[in-house]
Amino acid sequence: MKDELKFPETLHEAIKYFADGERAFEYMKSVRWPDGKVSCPRCGCDEVSFISTRKLWTCKKCETKKQFTIRVGTILEDSAISFDKWICAFWLIANAKNSVSSYEIGRALGVTQKTGWFMLQRIRLAMQNGTIEKLSGEIEADETYIGGKVRNMHADKKRKRGRGTGGVGKAIVMGLLERNKLDKASKVKLKHVTHARRGILQSEIRQHVAPGSHIFTDALPSYNGLNKDFVHEAIDHAREYVRGNVHTNGLENFWCLLKRCFKGTYVSVEPFHLFRYLDEQAFRFNEREGTDQSRFTKVISGIIGKRLTYAQLIGKTAQAAELPA
Repeated sequence: MKDELKFPETLHEAIKYFADGERAFEYMKSVRWPDGKVSCPRCGCDEVSFISTRKLWTCKKCETKKQFTIRVGTILEDSAISFDKWICAFWLIANAKNSVSSYEIGRALGVTQKTGWFMLQRIRLAMQNGTIEKLSGEIEADETYIGGKVRNMHADKKRKRGRGTGGVGKAIVMGLLERNKLDKASKVKLKHVTHARRGILQSEIRQHVAPGSHIFTDALPSYNGLNKDFVHEAIDHAREYVRGNVHTNGLENFWCLLKRCFKGTYVSVEPFHLFRYLDEQAFRFNEREGTDQSRFTKVISGIIGKRLTYAQLIGKTAQAAELPA
């Protein structure tokens, strides 16, 4: 009977489909080794033996003869949470437009808020897009400020005001939006930057945008000088918001979506974790044309070769692969 179930397209179907432990195991196995050939995550050897009663393998070539599971070499390593709960968490965060809080994950999956937060941060790592492909065509560049309202800030934070540093100590996020191209929807790249001065902003543009592209910005002086490598046009928001196709309205709309999540769902985000939340929002925006099923599949395929321990997450040990470039 269980083989007659089709691959889920909704959360309700996913819960039923992966409630069967064997099916969840086989699915995660296909994600971990897409080519169907199980190999040792330590030495890469495919001469392994499977212990069915414990759902793990032993490598015949490793000197230590250490056993391994599906989780080794993925963001799920050392997690005691069952696959069916992990899969539900992947589905929820991949498809919730305004994201999901750790408290909601905790209530929905029957885990603590602390565990829910750790799960979400690991899933956000799976959402990271490490592509080196540059944006091209018509590009909007803009920056926004993330943080509480000035009137609610402590006096100490208000004293940290500084030109180009977030005004009142807010975090600065730079965004690049590649406009629609033929059958491709617009997509964004986000970066938490230390300040909004020329060196940082123009460096980000040159790193992520192909030379010769059209760059549209507001009248911030930090963007002056881009004409050496790009076709740069600016719009002065003190006078107008649109001049033909010169505007930054695409990014302004995205900033509204981003800030809705910070104000309504996340509520409080530490600056050193901000890049993780930006990865999540960029992923969901760039995959908005897909289905719930396709977004889930893409996120869960990003678990391989990544690791994030709780000690790294709270800053007790040095962080490595998950740090942004």
